Amino acid sequence: MPGTGEKGSFAADIPASVLEEALKSVARHEGSAPAEPGDDPAVVVDPPAPGAAEEVKRLEGELAAEHDRLLRTAADLENFRKRVAREREEAARNAAGPVVKDLLPAVDNLERALAAAPPGDPLADGVRMVLRQVEEALLRHGVEPRDALGEVFDPALHEALATVPSPGAIAGTVVAQHGRAWMHNGRLLRPAMVAVAAPGPSDEGSGG
Repeated sequence: MPGTGEKGSFAADIPASVLEEALKSVARHEGSAPAEPGDDPAVVVDPPAPGAAEEVKRLEGELAAEHDRLLRTAADLENFRKRVAREREEAARNAAGPVVKDLLPAVDNLERALAAAPPGDPLADGVRMVLRQVEEALLRHGVEPRDALGEVFDPALHEALATVPSPGAIAGTVVAQHGRAWMHNGRLLRPAMVAVAAPGPSDEGSGG
């Protein structure tokens, strides 16, 4: 039963063991109080695994090797692109070559007609004008003639049709031309058809 005493006081028959247990519970509660707002939680850092440094070096080496391989591949692709563009440009520049080569015999015939025309032949002027127009058209497409008369015979530029005795001429030089050489963009389209001075008796004696 509650007893009488001072105002606000309270008395009860509470066993001592209960009070002791309550005090222990309060102590445990205060010891595990939540962290204040703003406190960072503790971070636990694991120690590096054994061999981690060696693994990092290995991965770095593989990365560098892959980087070099990609650079070489990019360079190869760039070289291939340039080579294809160069070959395409060259093919376009030389595309007219076969057609022009088929026209050259007609040009040769015009030149022979002029060489055989008698002086004052009115038709020769017309032939000469046509020949000049054809040569100008060919020149616009990179095709130009090359004379061989007086040059030393060169198998890369000349096709020898005959050797002829030529007193006063140096043996091995071109003394007659039956068709000029023609170049297309700096490349030989057709060799000159020529006759070459044969060695004279003195040349043959000195050669033996």
